[in-house]
Amino acid sequence: MKKLIALLTVAGFLTFGISNALLAQEENGQPVEAQTEQVIETTQTNPLAAPKTDATFHEVLKKQFIDGGWEFMSIILLILVLGLAVSIERIIYLTLSTTNTKKLLAQLEETLNKGGIEKAKDLCRDTRGPIASIFYQGLMRYNEGLDEVEKSIVSYGSVMTGNLESGASWISLFIALGPMLGFMGTVIGMIAAFDAIAAAGDISPTVVAGGMKVALLTTVFGLIVAVILQIAYNFILNKIEGIVNDMEDSSITFMDMLHKYSEK
Repeated sequence: MKKLIALLTVAGFLTFGISNALLAQEENGQPVEAQTEQVIETTQTNPLAAPKTDATFHEVLKKQFIDGGWEFMSIILLILVLGLAVSIERIIYLTLSTTNTKKLLAQLEETLNKGGIEKAKDLCRDTRGPIASIFYQGLMRYNEGLDEVEKSIVSYGSVMTGNLESGASWISLFIALGPMLGFMGTVIGMIAAFDAIAAAGDISPTVVAGGMKVALLTTVFGLIVAVILQIAYNFILNKIEGIVNDMEDSSITFMDMLHKYSEK
């Protein structure tokens, strides 16, 4: 439940911020297109009144977003927002799951030698992360023998690995949907262009330009979404791989530690 609330909160913040940046089509009571035409007319009639600064990146992005057809582009934007929300939630979870295994193993060995199994359980219970949880599950089976401890570590390690990889499939889905929706927009734009040609009965740049622009812009935005989410996805996979490797290495050291402790 907490994960769902956090995910919806992140998605809400991202949607609110990006929507204010890209979907605001009116300013001072006039649409963006009307303002653009007004600036052009003012420049033609009075060159001295021409703006001295170029359009900002925010303004260019907003204009291209609207020109691409905000109804269809909003779907691509939603894919980006959801993908970023899941990615941010996964990155936060994996960051909190990262443990200093060398420090934990040193503390665990010292606790075992001085306080025994019960104190070691308390240490693992109070330590955050999947590695400490695996150690705790192993210590819970210590009285049943080291073979049971090893089986418990392997079984619970698989569960922890599944928790780490949870949500990654959604990110890969959003990565695939971004370009697919962009290409769909390309097809729709080409259809619109051919309809315009058929209605005008003439192939001219002016007639074709509108549909072609929609086609190209949707493709570009879909590819941008895929690139952004792919970077986040690879970062998440790298974090998962690092944690899983630490789990495996530390589990071997942990079993050696218990063998030495049982021989005393």
